[in-house]
Amino acid sequence: MARARPLAPAARHGVRPSSVVVAGGPWPDLLAFMTHRFPDVPAAVWRQRLDAGDITDGEGRTASASDTATPGRRLYYYREVPDEPVIPFQEEVIWQDAHLLVVDKPHFLPVVPSGKHVRETLLARLQQRLDLPELSPIHRIDKDTAGLVMFSVHAASRNAYQALFRDRLMHKTYECIAPWNPKLPWPLHRESRIGDALHFMQQAEVPGEVNAITDITPLEVEGGWARYRLQPLTGQRHQLRVHMHALGLPMLHDGIYPVLTPEGANDFRRPLQLLARTLEFTDPLSGAPHKFDSRRTLMPLAEAPPAP
Repeated sequence: MARARPLAPAARHGVRPSSVVVAGGPWPDLLAFMTHRFPDVPAAVWRQRLDAGDITDGEGRTASASDTATPGRRLYYYREVPDEPVIPFQEEVIWQDAHLLVVDKPHFLPVVPSGKHVRETLLARLQQRLDLPELSPIHRIDKDTAGLVMFSVHAASRNAYQALFRDRLMHKTYECIAPWNPKLPWPLHRESRIGDALHFMQQAEVPGEVNAITDITPLEVEGGWARYRLQPLTGQRHQLRVHMHALGLPMLHDGIYPVLTPEGANDFRRPLQLLARTLEFTDPLSGAPHKFDSRRTLMPLAEAPPAP
């Protein structure tokens, strides 16, 4: 007989619940386990959540602070970030049908909850706004990057759209602003291996088999800056930023390459000049051709600061 699947509660305020499985140990009760498992959250906060009935298990039962810490019991809770800063920019829905949602994301807004961002994320905003409980991103872009993000509306058809990215059937185009170097052999086809750097927030080109490929073409030049078209053929983390930096052309207002700025030091006046411009593909369910274009723009080159 098949095992019953755990009963996860619905999203709340657009935020899906997180879960933790109780581990064996010298815990007199659930409160002691939760306090040990999440030492950055005060015991008083866990007690308040447990007393309020905000934590349930895989069978839908409300957990109590005094419950026995039974090993293997899965608990669901909602992540909360006190005084989570508001991202003062709005997303725009470009396309919506029964299976697919395409959204034009602003700079600074993360796609999914992570770290200090929970409610102020694209996924949480859309779930709350559109009441789509199964909504899930098919791919992701950095919070610093603006532009197009594609979501699956239903879990049953999600894999068909994810396969577009896995099988390289999704044609993606980005634009960026970066320094101009007329001595490079334009247009460029960059192939390298991208892996971990010394700091976990950064990636770097490293020796080894190629896993990152980008075509780079200048579109416009003014003074010491250029606007480039970037066409990634692979999807490594920070691929475009790493490739441009490796060429000696770090993107304008990049807070990670070459110099890592403190986490959370958002300067809304200086967005990273990187835009996910277009997504082009054949719909795997309907067979219809699709091409979506971002309605956002990067800054005019004439308004860029003096080139380095």
